[in-house]
Amino acid sequence: MATRAVRLTSKRSPPKFLFVILLILIPICVIGIFTHSQNISYFFRPLWDNAPPPFKHLPHYYAENVSMDHLCHLHGWSPRSQPRNVFDAILFSNELDILEIRWRELYPYVTKFVILESNTTFTGIPKPLFFSSNRARFAFAEGKFVHGVLSGQVAVHDSYKHPFELETQQRKVMNRLVRQSGISYGDILIMSDTDEIPSPHTVKLMQWCDGVPPVMHLELRHYMYSFEFPVDYSSWRATTHIYGPDTHYRHSRQTDLIFSDAGWHCSFCFRHIQEFVFKMTAYSHAERVKQKDFLDHARIQELICRGDDLFDMLPEEYTFRELIKKMGSIPRSASAVHLPAYLIENADKFEFLLPGGCLRTSE
Repeated sequence: MATRAVRLTSKRSPPKFLFVILLILIPICVIGIFTHSQNISYFFRPLWDNAPPPFKHLPHYYAENVSMDHLCHLHGWSPRSQPRNVFDAILFSNELDILEIRWRELYPYVTKFVILESNTTFTGIPKPLFFSSNRARFAFAEGKFVHGVLSGQVAVHDSYKHPFELETQQRKVMNRLVRQSGISYGDILIMSDTDEIPSPHTVKLMQWCDGVPPVMHLELRHYMYSFEFPVDYSSWRATTHIYGPDTHYRHSRQTDLIFSDAGWHCSFCFRHIQEFVFKMTAYSHAERVKQKDFLDHARIQELICRGDDLFDMLPEEYTFRELIKKMGSIPRSASAVHLPAYLIENADKFEFLLPGGCLRTSE
C-alpha cells in the first residue's frame, strides 16, 4: 500500500514592512479623524440624526396694487377696520447696515422697534455697544424705538457659561424690555434676529387681517454674504405673535405653521472684513473657528467672492441627497428683484450687498 507524503508548511510571519505601514497609517487616520471630526460627523448626519417634523406651509398671496381686503380673503382671513399695532423685537450685535435696511423698510408699519444689545458677545468677549455709539445714524427712528443694554458676563477660564446660556439670558431680558415698550394684548410682536427681515407686505397682512394664527413662523429666503448668493428657503426661526399673557421671546420652534416666502435672511452680510472676523469669534458657534488662519482677511475675502463656507464645513442636512446637493460654492445670482425696496433705492450705498459687489474693505 502506497503511503502519501504529507507536506508540512509553516506559517509565514507578516513582512516587517506591513507593520511599518500600519504604524504610519494608524496615527495618520487618528489625526485625520480628530482634525476633521466635525465634517465627518456632518457627512454622516443622515445616519445618526432625524429631521424635525415638517412645517405646515401657509400660502402667501401678494401682488402690487391688490387691495388689502382681497389679500385678506385670499388667505382665508377677514379685513380689519383698524390696523393692529406692531412691535419689532431684535437682539443686536454689530449688523449696522442690515439694521438700517430693516428699520427703513419696516418703519411705516412698525409701532415700536425694540432693540437689545450687550457689552459682551455670546462667547464672553467684551465688545463695544455698536448701536449706542452709532445712534445718530438711526435718528430717523428716534422716539420710535426702545433700546436696552445688558451687562454680559466676560469669559474667565472655567467661570464662563456656555454661549447658548448667555443667549438665553439675553432673551429673558428681552421679555422685560418688550413689556416696557408699551405693547398690549392683541398687538403683533415680531421675534427675530437683526438679519431676519420680514417683508413689508407680510407685516401689513398681520396688521390688517383678522384670523391670523396666534403664533406663526416666517419662511425667509436665506442669503449668504450678500443678496448675490441665495442659498435656499430654509430660514424659519423668525416668528410673529398675537401678543398675550403666554408670549415669551424665543428663537426656537414654537408651532408647526410657517408663512411661505415672508422675507429675507442675509447671514454674514457685512461691509468690512473686520466685521466678519468679529462675528466669527463672537456668535454662538465660535468653536467652528478651528484654525487661526480662518480669520485671515485675504482668506475671508476670497471665500466671500467664491460663495464658499467661512468655516470650511459641510452643510447641515438630514439626507444625503440634500447634503450632496448643497456641497460646494453657492451659485451666484444676477437678480436684484424682490429685494428690500430701501436697498434698491440706495444701491450705491449698499453696493456690497448686490450682484457684483463681493469685494470688501478691511475697515
